[in-house]
Amino acid sequence: MLVSIIIRTLNEGKYLGELLASINHQKKQDFEIEVVIIDSGSTDRTLEIAKDFGCKITFITKDQFTFGRSLNMGSEYADGDIFVYISGHCVPVDSDWLKNLIGPITSKIAGYSYGRQIGRDTTKYSEDKLFRKYFPDYSKIPQDDFFCNNANSAISAGVWEELKFNESITGLEDMDLAKRYTLNNGKIAYVSDASVYHIHDESWHQTRRRYEREAIALQNIMPEIHIGFFDMIRYLTLSIFSDSKDAINDKCFWKEFISIIKFRSAQYTGTYRGNHSHRVLSKRRKENYFYPNKNFRNDL
Repeated sequence: MLVSIIIRTLNEGKYLGELLASINHQKKQDFEIEVVIIDSGSTDRTLEIAKDFGCKITFITKDQFTFGRSLNMGSEYADGDIFVYISGHCVPVDSDWLKNLIGPITSKIAGYSYGRQIGRDTTKYSEDKLFRKYFPDYSKIPQDDFFCNNANSAISAGVWEELKFNESITGLEDMDLAKRYTLNNGKIAYVSDASVYHIHDESWHQTRRRYEREAIALQNIMPEIHIGFFDMIRYLTLSIFSDSKDAINDKCFWKEFISIIKFRSAQYTGTYRGNHSHRVLSKRRKENYFYPNKNFRNDL
């Protein structure tokens, strides 16, 4: 059996070498591994690192890029029986990551699985709390809902071939496919023992933009969700209070207080704006969402 590990890249040189080295040290059980890079215009050492590790490399242009289309193109370029998706700024915690992640698929318990995410290095205090909320330290095999996350996931090639990722939405292509899959009686598994460090090096503006585009995508997946202005204020206030209380208990309140306010403000203002945005993106807006660059004018 062949497992294809597919990595979307855009200037991922900082952590890509560590990720690929960790992949090389994964324990194999009756499977082989290939690594596919789908690159969207890297100008750092990303491609050089990928070549040094013997990766298969293919490309997608900025005009073509969406998260769903990128993974579809990477999957089409791959030869595996199972496709594994991992972010270029994620690093497996141990050498059991891969066999644990694909375990529910090889045992035919589920057709789509995802693993735990843990903060490291530049992870903000509040984002680490989100990781703990959405990626707990216990597995659900299978789970009851359609939550899923392609920063650390695996899917049967047959399931992907049947459903494929939505290429028109601005994010959450994982949840979109997972919803369609579960409506067709498919099973999704959460594997806490398949852990990765997820390392975000985002500015506050980039954080807000990430939540904005994900909120736009969520309108396609769950159009019944509406977030009003006073909802935003309430969620923002409660989350800052909760994070501050935890920071006091963790004896890091003065160190983290400003970070808590900035992260939760970026999260909820971005979510509010995205929830109220129309879904047709101009070329400029698309580049602001998918290609964060401080030189772009912010006209969202």
